[in-house]
Amino acid sequence: MKRIITLAIAAFIGLCAAQISDACTNLIVGKNASVDGSVICTYNCDGFGFASPLSYSAPGQHAPDEMIAIRRWGSDQVNYIPQADYTYAVVGLMNEKQVSIVETTWDGRKELHNPDGWLGYFTLMHLALQRSASAREAIAVMHQLVQEYGYNDTGESFAVCDKEEAWIMELIGKGPGRKGAVWVARRVPDDCISAYANSSRIRQFPQAKKADKKLGFCIVPGDCMYSADVISFAREMGYYDGPDKDFSFREAYGPLDFGAIRYCEARVWSFYRHHYDTAVMDEYLPFLNGDLSVHDDLPLWIKPSAPLSYRDIQNDMRDHYEGTALDMTADVSAGPWASPYRNQPVNYEAPDGTKMFRERPIGCQQSGMTMVCRMRSWLPDALGGITYFNMDDATTVAYVPVYCGIDRIPDPFRRENNNIMEFSEKSAFWMCNFVANMVYPRWSAMIGDLREAQNELEDYYEADQPLVEEHAAGLTAGELTEYLTGKTISYTERMMQRWDKLARLLIVKHNDQIMRPSKDGEVVPGRHTSPAYAPAFIEAVKSTTGTRYVKP
Repeated sequence: MKRIITLAIAAFIGLCAAQISDACTNLIVGKNASVDGSVICTYNCDGFGFASPLSYSAPGQHAPDEMIAIRRWGSDQVNYIPQADYTYAVVGLMNEKQVSIVETTWDGRKELHNPDGWLGYFTLMHLALQRSASAREAIAVMHQLVQEYGYNDTGESFAVCDKEEAWIMELIGKGPGRKGAVWVARRVPDDCISAYANSSRIRQFPQAKKADKKLGFCIVPGDCMYSADVISFAREMGYYDGPDKDFSFREAYGPLDFGAIRYCEARVWSFYRHHYDTAVMDEYLPFLNGDLSVHDDLPLWIKPSAPLSYRDIQNDMRDHYEGTALDMTADVSAGPWASPYRNQPVNYEAPDGTKMFRERPIGCQQSGMTMVCRMRSWLPDALGGITYFNMDDATTVAYVPVYCGIDRIPDPFRRENNNIMEFSEKSAFWMCNFVANMVYPRWSAMIGDLREAQNELEDYYEADQPLVEEHAAGLTAGELTEYLTGKTISYTERMMQRWDKLARLLIVKHNDQIMRPSKDGEVVPGRHTSPAYAPAFIEAVKSTTGTRYVKP
C-alpha cells in the first residue's frame, strides 16, 4: 500500500496564493554587484487581508512508494504525485542548500490559464526548493513538474537564486486541456542587478539550435534556458508570426499596457534609479507616463554605479519614489502629514467622472510579509543562507535574520500565533501592524520614532553577525543547527520586545496629536510641540478656502 503524505506548504504559501493577484516585488543582486559577494533576492508579498507566517519543512529520505497529496486552494479536489527520494529542508523560501525562489504575478494572456492543472505557483516553488541543490536544478525541476502535472496559474516571474547565481524565469500555462507551460529563464550577469514587479520583462533571448534531449528544454550554456516550444506555441496561438531571432516573450505572452508600465515597471525604475545615474534613469519618465516613442521598456538588468549591501536592499524594499518625479510624499494627495500611503484603490474616479490613478510603490501597507534572501558561498550553507524576514510592510518593520540552518520557527512567526481575525501580542503580524497603523495617519510626525527603533534593531543584527560566524566555526553540524535556531529565536524575541516598547512610546509621545520629547525610545520631561502640517497641504488649504483662515 502506498504511503500518502500532505504536502507541507506553509501558511503563508497557501494564503498568498489565495489572496494575491498582481501584487508583489522582487529585487535581484548578482554576486559581483554586492559588496561582499552575496547573491541577494527579495520579496514583498502584497495583498490585503492576509498574514504570511514563516514556514519550515524538515529534510527527509522517502520510501519509493511515498506520495504527496496536493490540494488546490478553493477546491476539494485532491491529486497525488510521487515524493522525491530525498527532500531538502526549507525555511520560508530558502532551502538548506541556499537555493531561494521568490515570485511576482503578471497574469498575461487570460486564455492560457489551465484550470485543470495540478500545480499553482507556490506549490511549484515549494516542490522545487525541496528537490533542488542549485538554481539551475530548480528551473529544471519546475519544468519537469509542470510538464507532468500541469500548471494552473497565470503568468508568473520567478527569481531563482543560489549562492553563486541569480536567474529570472518567466512562465505561463498553455490553456485548458494542455499540460505544461512555456517559459524562458535568463541568468542575471554576476555584476548586475535586476527587478520584477508584476509585469513580464524578458523580451528577446539567446537561442539554441535544438533542445537538450535528456532535460527536454533548450539551453544556451551559462546564459539562457527555455521551453522548446516557446516560439512555436506563440505562432500556433497567433501571438507571433515573425522570424525566431526577433521573438519577444513579453510581447507574445504578457504585453504591456499603461497599468503594467506605471504601476509595475515604475517600481523597477525606482530601484534602478537608486543605484545608477539618476539623469539617465529620468530619461525613462516619458515611458512611465505611457509615451513609448523614445523608450518602450526598461533594461532587463543594469550594472550598478557601486556595489550594493543587503542593508541597501532592505531600504530599497521600503521605497515610495521619494526624491523622484513620482514622490508620493510631495503633493497634496499626501495629506497633512506627507504620507506615502493612499487608502483609495489604484484606479478610481473623481466626482466629475474623471478617470484617476494613484502610484503603486514597492513599499505598501498590504504586505503580508517581506523578506530579503542573502546567499553566501564562502560559509557553510546552514550559516551562509539568511532570510531577513518580518510580517507586514517592509517600510515599517525591522528585518529579522533567519538562518536557513534552523530546525524550528520562532513562536511570533508561527502560523498558530498569527490569526488574521484576532489580535495577539504574541503575533509578529499584529505587533507590526499595531505600530504601522499608528504611524500611517500621522506619518511625518511619527516615522522618526519608528526609524529609530528599526535602525537600532537592524544595526544590532548586523553587528552581531561576525560574532555568530566566529562562534559557529568550531561547532558540529548538530550543534550548529541548535545554535542558529537559538539565535534566530532570540533575534525574533528582541524585535517583539522592541516593537512593544515602540507602540507604548507612540501612544504616549503623540497623545492628542502633540509631540512630547523623547530619548532612547522613552518619553522624557520637557515642553511638548505641535508638529506642522506638510507645506503642500497648507498651500492646498489656502488656495481652496480663500481668505477664511488668513489673519487680518
